Amino acid sequence: MKVEVVLTEADILQELTEAIEARDLPEKYFYCFPSSAAEWTALTRDTEVYGGLRETWNQLAAGAPALAQYFGKRVPLISFGSGDGSRDRMLMSALKDAGCECTYFPVDASISLLETACAGAEDDDIEGTGIKADISSPVHLVYAADAAEPPRLFVMSGNTLGAFDPLAEIRYVSQCMKPGDRLIIDGEAYDEQKTIARRANPASRRFVWTLLSNLGIRPDDGDVRFEHKRDDRHDGLHLITRHFHAARDLSLLVGGHETALARGERLGLNFVYCYTDDAFRWLLCEHGGLDIITSRTSSDGRFFTAICKK
Repeated sequence: MKVEVVLTEADILQELTEAIEARDLPEKYFYCFPSSAAEWTALTRDTEVYGGLRETWNQLAAGAPALAQYFGKRVPLISFGSGDGSRDRMLMSALKDAGCECTYFPVDASISLLETACAGAEDDDIEGTGIKADISSPVHLVYAADAAEPPRLFVMSGNTLGAFDPLAEIRYVSQCMKPGDRLIIDGEAYDEQKTIARRANPASRRFVWTLLSNLGIRPDDGDVRFEHKRDDRHDGLHLITRHFHAARDLSLLVGGHETALARGERLGLNFVYCYTDDAFRWLLCEHGGLDIITSRTSSDGRFFTAICKK
């Protein structure tokens, strides 16, 4: 198993300490503890949370022969925010069946998830190298993209784009792409009645509370609250935020560093963007400078998925 480290564990620990002091925990810290990574893997298999996305990836895998014709015998797949790589492997298995030789480059900040992605690829006899990096960093994205020569197949699945500022992130990804490259990307559809409710379900709550417990926070120390905001930069961009609200004075301990969290204080947790169909297309095409080759909506209406080119 080969893993190249751009973002070290020492970097993560230092940044996590600074994030707690700033009362804000961005997405990448939710997977840095093995227990959190395990809960995330379980969450991605929860049908209430990810709905028809697996069916969409089955359809993408069924369309692998068309991709195989485009790429020929060689398909380097670079997955930004790969997680455990389960969706990537569905596609690579189908590409192999279509006569392609796949090389795999999962990119993630979590060493636990990267090891799972790499091990799964090895089990499928797919050669690859994991890249431990922060995909919110343009420098790290370029480094990961340069792991293979064009044409490359980039993947950004599970509404990974929505875990960052999507207007900045899609431009970073677009800048990594060369003529001939392809990008498979999806986004979550906003539903006024269901979007927040899905994040309050038992599987989602276990994932959040696993991270909080690693910081020394127990369920009776406070509660997790959600807010919905509209991003005024473009119509149809919906931001769902969540934060922990302390019910008592707390002391958080990370890497030997103690941080006091007073009663009534908020600790910002990871957020997610959801979209209308028009907003998602605007984000990819007009803002990101990409052309959509084909697109589909999952059978349950939960996710938009597009195959794009530069």
